[in-house]
Amino acid sequence: MIQIQALYKSYQTGTITREVLKGINFHLEKGDLVALMGQSGAGKSTLLNIIGILDNYDKGDYYLNGVHIKNLSSQQASKYRSQLIGFVFQRFYLIPFKTALENVALPLYYQGIERQERHKRALAMLDRVGLSAHAYNKPNALSGGQQQRVAIARALVTAPPLILADEPTGALDSSTSHEIMALLKQMNKEGNTILIVTHSLQVARQCNSIQEISDGKIVQ
Repeated sequence: MIQIQALYKSYQTGTITREVLKGINFHLEKGDLVALMGQSGAGKSTLLNIIGILDNYDKGDYYLNGVHIKNLSSQQASKYRSQLIGFVFQRFYLIPFKTALENVALPLYYQGIERQERHKRALAMLDRVGLSAHAYNKPNALSGGQQQRVAIARALVTAPPLILADEPTGALDSSTSHEIMALLKQMNKEGNTILIVTHSLQVARQCNSIQEISDGKIVQ
């Protein structure tokens, strides 16, 4: 699913070059549920942005589902993100004036799916995460856990081969965090490949394996 070899990334600020990723080797197999942990400044966010095709890298190779991700145009990057990746964020990023159904259906709109089919698929996905009864509620009428379920449904609705979850429980209380992790684990059992970026050891221990990044390198 993910094959990263000898990956380097640096940023230039004036005359100063800051090397952030220093020869990363990282592999994620289809059907895995993996936690990526690391302290602030370790390179975790940079690696996630590269995996999510939101940033480029300097040297090395990155293959996602057999596609070589390197030096893509913005149009190509957008196309592969749409086809290959579903994103779940800490802050949900739901559109406040749209219903849960409309939020979930939005990625299908960008894929050119006609309206009736979009709503059919979105409703089925809301049912899958236990929220079909709230399909016509707007985000401000939903709890934090329900909003995160909507965000997960939105990530899954295009059936991408990879789900990237960036601190998916970071804005939730412990009880709701447990519910969200139970949902993600169930999705994984049903075949979804999931990479969770987290600071929480409690969350990480619920994954199949843990990878740690420190000082720009993956450490075991």
